[in-house]
Amino acid sequence: MSSPVLELRKLTRHYPTPAGPVMAVHELDLRVERGDFMALLGPSGCGKSSLLNLLGCLDRPSCGELLIDGVAVSSLDDDGLARLRNHKIGFVFQHYHLLPRMSAVRNVELPMMYAGIPPAERRQRAVEGLERVRMAHRLEHTPSMLSGGESQRVAIARALAMNPSLVLADEPTGNLDTRTGEEIMQLFEKMHREGTTLVMVTHSPEMAERADRILRLRDGRIESET
Repeated sequence: MSSPVLELRKLTRHYPTPAGPVMAVHELDLRVERGDFMALLGPSGCGKSSLLNLLGCLDRPSCGELLIDGVAVSSLDDDGLARLRNHKIGFVFQHYHLLPRMSAVRNVELPMMYAGIPPAERRQRAVEGLERVRMAHRLEHTPSMLSGGESQRVAIARALAMNPSLVLADEPTGNLDTRTGEEIMQLFEKMHREGTTLVMVTHSPEMAERADRILRLRDGRIESET
């Protein structure tokens, strides 16, 4: 039996304050298997973003253990974490985070450039990635020339550029109108059918229902799972 993409063992993150520690994530036990599409649902302040930052190795836990593809994150130094993020994890953010002076295809090439992939290969893979998200007609357009939905499609192509084990999405439709948000969710569902492992943060029950697992968080704890 293969190891899960994500395994959490009593994962905890607290932050010191003058009034005492604030528990953002509290002793979470969780497995995310290959091909899962999980939604993290809950009100503001419930721990969704803190948990996503831990899963994406953007923050370190206070205690407990996180394994990604069977690798214990606590065993890695900063360089090891950077390599893991680049090779194993794709990120899709609410605000896209595209570099404004770079074309769509160059933005998609960036993770491959950091990984040392030769220019011709990364260009080919970036073009194929943009074709996958129906953006082949916008290869040389910069973000200022793209709509919000088009920018998010470029961001998704960038997230998939390194064929990651896991894609993390933080409110991926939060800046989009209803119709465009629906198009992005259909694209996520297509990625899921193709075998991509997805974890999506949302405050919308309607968006969460599109996933095959819904984890409801409250006060840094798992309240329920369906």
